[in-house]
Amino acid sequence: MKIEIISTSSTDIRRSVDHLKQDGLIGFPTETVYGLGARADHAQAVSKIFQLKGRPSNHPLIIHIPPAQNNDELSWLTQLTPWARDVPPQALQLALAFWPGPLTMILNKAKGVIDEVTGGNQTVGLRCPDQPTAIDILKQLGTGIAAPSANRFGKISPTNAQHVLDEFTPVNHLFSSAFDVLIVDSGSCEIGIESTIIDLSNIEQSGIRILRPGMITTQDIQDRTGLVIGQAIDNPIAHSGSHLAHYAPMTPLEIEEIPLNQMLFSPNEKSIWLSMMDEDMVTDAVIEVHQLPSNSRDLAKAIYGLLRKIDQMNYDKIYVRALPKDSIWDAIRDRLQRAATGSGNS
Repeated sequence: MKIEIISTSSTDIRRSVDHLKQDGLIGFPTETVYGLGARADHAQAVSKIFQLKGRPSNHPLIIHIPPAQNNDELSWLTQLTPWARDVPPQALQLALAFWPGPLTMILNKAKGVIDEVTGGNQTVGLRCPDQPTAIDILKQLGTGIAAPSANRFGKISPTNAQHVLDEFTPVNHLFSSAFDVLIVDSGSCEIGIESTIIDLSNIEQSGIRILRPGMITTQDIQDRTGLVIGQAIDNPIAHSGSHLAHYAPMTPLEIEEIPLNQMLFSPNEKSIWLSMMDEDMVTDAVIEVHQLPSNSRDLAKAIYGLLRKIDQMNYDKIYVRALPKDSIWDAIRDRLQRAATGSGNS
């Protein structure tokens, strides 16, 4: 298997589109994270994503679609109907308000959507990314791209092309040339964490629910659409990013509610403390203190890259001071909690 980083020139974009048409895989930028993409209408292509990532086959993917020709309900309905049936009017409201953008809608899948994308479920996740290179590729391809984040399953999501290369280079000898990956390098992702996922598949029974928090919050949705968002249930439908252990560094990670000066460390421990506050202490352990951005959007953009960098520094442990409880921090808090659950496994 070969992995190649290519540019966003018109020639290289054409190469990536041709590769997709031949059932190949690409790493491509979105505004959230880099995705590992295959054409969403070919089972053979989609199956390669699961094999290369080591992703469970029942864990559904998100289909990325191009923008509607016009920003009106009929145009968005035209974009959705190849993939979803019985599209509710609330989905069109959300598309008008937030697409292109970091919002994934769970809808009832259309008859022609392949089970390999949905993990055998009767629902499908759809998103229109807000990133020029991704949109260019989607328009030229002429069909949707099924894509999770471009990393090994459960590991830290990539936010630039080098991260994608670093993820798959260690395993490239395990796969044939059928798994060759072209990584389209469009720089760093603007948002840095995955999209908000909202369930509209059973509105009459369950209402509208956020299944995965993202930078589009419940308040954003209510303010811009007037839609009422209900509470997530304990056993929601299957969706991308739902595993308890996810986004995880190799270095063990713990979330701490108490301040640094109240912590007890093992003698000679070499660890790092991440906090939005300016903290310090005297200890026999070697504790490096790194101050995190105090703005949620800045931290979202930086957190995955920081965790990747820390993984290269041979710390015994990563301690993260608990984030504020305000809703604007929900998405990052969710990612860090899942990272802590899955951390420490190489």
